[in-house]
Amino acid sequence: MQERSNRPSVGQSRAVRLDSFGGPDVLAVREVLAPQAGPGQVRVRVAAAGLNPMDWFMTADEETAGRFGLTLPAGFGTDYAGVIDQVGDGVSGFAPGDRVFGGALSRAVADFVVVDADGETAANEAHHTPDGVDDRIAATLTIAGRTASAALAAVALGPDDTVLIGGAGGGVGVFAVQLARIAGARVIGTGSPSSADYLSDLGAEPVAYGDGLADRVRALASGGVTAAMDLHGVETVHVARELGVPDDRICTIAAQVDGVAAANGANAVPGALEELARMVAAGRLRVPVAESFPIEQIRRAVEIQADRHVRGKIVIDLS
Repeated sequence: MQERSNRPSVGQSRAVRLDSFGGPDVLAVREVLAPQAGPGQVRVRVAAAGLNPMDWFMTADEETAGRFGLTLPAGFGTDYAGVIDQVGDGVSGFAPGDRVFGGALSRAVADFVVVDADGETAANEAHHTPDGVDDRIAATLTIAGRTASAALAAVALGPDDTVLIGGAGGGVGVFAVQLARIAGARVIGTGSPSSADYLSDLGAEPVAYGDGLADRVRALASGGVTAAMDLHGVETVHVARELGVPDDRICTIAAQVDGVAAANGANAVPGALEELARMVAAGRLRVPVAESFPIEQIRRAVEIQADRHVRGKIVIDLS
């Protein structure tokens, strides 16, 4: 097994752990034994981990955690970026020193993660980080980027569309708005009145959510809305139906609605994540990072992220 590391390969390392399921108050930074790469695996020295609503949703209670195969003690976080420092036997395509990003289900907020070299899901994967993409940005792509890509595919978005995106300024929204614009669609994005300039900067025409949303959208889009993505709850679904959008051109990511497709990162087409990274490297896609925190402030970071009013992504720095 090849190895190069600035940290001990055998010894203590930091990781966020949960001894019980619950809210941010159950998260703790612990000293743990550094994991080792086995056959077919690589170990990554994590530089940054991006947070998503999925992280705290699936660790909120035992029943939900069980649906994701999680047991106690559990780790936390899925999106990561860093540098490979161990390569197990039988691995090709990766070497110590390679910069990588990807997903490690509920264990990314740690000094080290071990993933399968040929893994292809956000639960267990590594991809080469393109030149020009820093670790903080790479650590935001896996869950939210794939989810946005899947949502666009679910509504078959194209250049003739006017799409209403609910929750346009959130972690998935920042990707969905830009990808919709790249696809040539006109984008109307919901948010708070204070987020109007932010949404405009992303490429959306801002509209305030809440009572009267349908009328405000009609005033903006006299030619009608042809598709909708609800990235927060169900308000946008109901408004889209009121505006005459057929159910097969509407999708959700955070709620189940009869007749409406539910998109998630697992539905993204193969290669979607690598394409997103290439777009970032080429300057075609921006990822706003709202705030970054050291691992010791994980509880505060999750509280802010779980508030669901963050403009962009929250990142944990581990370098």
